[in-house]
This record gives sequence, structure tokens and C-alpha cells, in this order.
Amino acid sequence: MSKRFTPHLQSCTAKRQDITGISDLSWGSRKDLYGNYIVHTFQGGSWADRSPLHEVASEGHLLSLKTLILQGFNVNILTMDRVSPLHDACLGSHATCAKFLLENGANANSVTINGATPLFCACCSGSADCVSLLLEYCPAPHPAHLVAPPLHEAAKRGHRECMEMLLAHGLNIDLEIPRQGTPLYAACVSQRTDIVERLLQLGAVKKHRIGHTGYPRPRKTFRADVQCGKAQDSPLHAAAQGPSVRLLELLLEYGADVRSRNNEGKRPVELATPGSPVEKALQLREGPSVLSQLCRLCIRRALGRPRLHMAPTLPLPHQLGAFLLYR
Repeated sequence: MSKRFTPHLQSCTAKRQDITGISDLSWGSRKDLYGNYIVHTFQGGSWADRSPLHEVASEGHLLSLKTLILQGFNVNILTMDRVSPLHDACLGSHATCAKFLLENGANANSVTINGATPLFCACCSGSADCVSLLLEYCPAPHPAHLVAPPLHEAAKRGHRECMEMLLAHGLNIDLEIPRQGTPLYAACVSQRTDIVERLLQLGAVKKHRIGHTGYPRPRKTFRADVQCGKAQDSPLHAAAQGPSVRLLELLLEYGADVRSRNNEGKRPVELATPGSPVEKALQLREGPSVLSQLCRLCIRRALGRPRLHMAPTLPLPHQLGAFLLYR
């Protein structure tokens, strides 16, 4: 190893020794100490065995990363928790480092002991560049996505561009994960009104470039099912527990059933904070719907989700067509 690079390597080693020395601290204390560096729980417990390659990848030092790899470091070196340098690069939104790692043989499908893939990490950080890059190298969906789903992570964190890329590459918009529900449900739990609106109105999304691995062409993405949530809990049940009246109205406009009951037999209004604007809005909506709303829902159901994008071809006045499509 060159003498020029030795000081940097010693610095990484010293850093890891310091981290090992505070391993008895609580995770809250560690986060206070290291700022925002710990951004996901799957990194916990990996500090003592993190390599210099992990350090430079997580910090986005491309030149140092190149030097380490040229001097023989394994691009797929793993911590005890099976965290790879590619995981760290994606978690830090360092697309140039991620690209260099992938070009030098990094495993795009590497999975941590908690089921996280590099794609999940990219969605966690909201790096659209990393997501686009990874979709060229790895298939989607991946079996690990049933444990740590990238689409749900993007939806609940409000990373719209990442979410749209995943949907364009064939991920199921209504995929229900145990304890997390569907992407729409996850967005409602996090009160992400903009994401909920996009999922509900999403028709055909734009195409993204195809990777060299022969990834299948993007297909048409259908709008999220407003009733698909988590088991018997609908997205409306999740929204009712938050403060956003706008989110509530959005779901109701798209046909959410205000009278649906969860596995405890409770309606959304029964989950709302007593006396809150959300509870009052739900109480008002429990009465009969206006005729125009009933007609809109009837026409949309008759068309079916796969054909909703053809609604503009119906012989309707412009205003009626716009109303039908929530425009």
C-alpha cells in the first residue's frame, strides 16, 4: 500500500476504534454523538467491523474509494450485519460512488440481515439518481422487497420521484406487506398528502431508460386501490388518526368507504380524535353523498382501473371529462 494513502487508512481505523469504544451507549446517545450519520436501524451494531471502504463510501469520497479498490479492497466486503459499501453509498445519496462500486462488481442485490437492499437504502435517502442506477443493475421486484419494501419506504418518506421510478419498472402499486400494508396505506400513516394524491391519480407514468441487463420495458401503472390498506384497516382508517382534513377529503373523493370497519369493528370516525376537524369532516361525510360524486364513482367503476386512462376519449363535454378525472 502506498505511503501517500496510509494516513487516510489510519484515520479510518482510528475512527472505527473510537466507535467501538462507545458501543455501550444507547442508540439515542450514539445518534446525538454522530449527528445524522446513523440514518437507519440496519446500520446498528455494524460500527465495530466497518471497513475503510464502508467509511469512504458512506461519506462520498470517490477518489479515496477508487484508491482503496485499486489497492485490493473487496467491493463486496460485508459487516457482521451484512451491510456492504454499496448500501452505505446509497444511504448517503452518493450516486457517483454507487456507480463506481457497481462498475467494479458490487452486488446490487446484496441483502442485510434485516432484509435491506441497496435499492431500499436509496429510497430511504430519497436519491433518485441512485434508484435509477440500481434499476439498471438489479431486477425488481426482488424477494427481499417483501421484508424491506423500497416502494413503501419511498411513499412513507415522501420521495415522489423514487416512487414513480419504481412503479414505472413494474412494482405492484397495491402490494400489501405484513405490518406495513400497501404503499397508499404507508403514505396515509405518514400523512403524505402529495404522495397519496399521486398514487390515486397515477395513470401511465413516463418511461425510464432500460439497463444493459435487458430489464423488461416499463408497463402501464394503474391507480392505487383506495380501499387496499393493511388487512381490514383501510387507508381511510389510517388517515383518520392524523390531523389532515385534506388527506381525508382526498380519499373520500376517490371513493373511500366511510362506513368500512376494521378487524376491531371500528369505522374511521371512531379512530379520529374526539372533537377534531377530522372527526367533524367524517361525521358530515357519513350522510348521503352528492349525486355528482355518486355518478363519477359509478362511471369510473364501470370503466375499471385498467381503462381509466382512456376516459378522455369518451364523448363528454370538457368540464365533465375533467371532473371525471379529478382535474
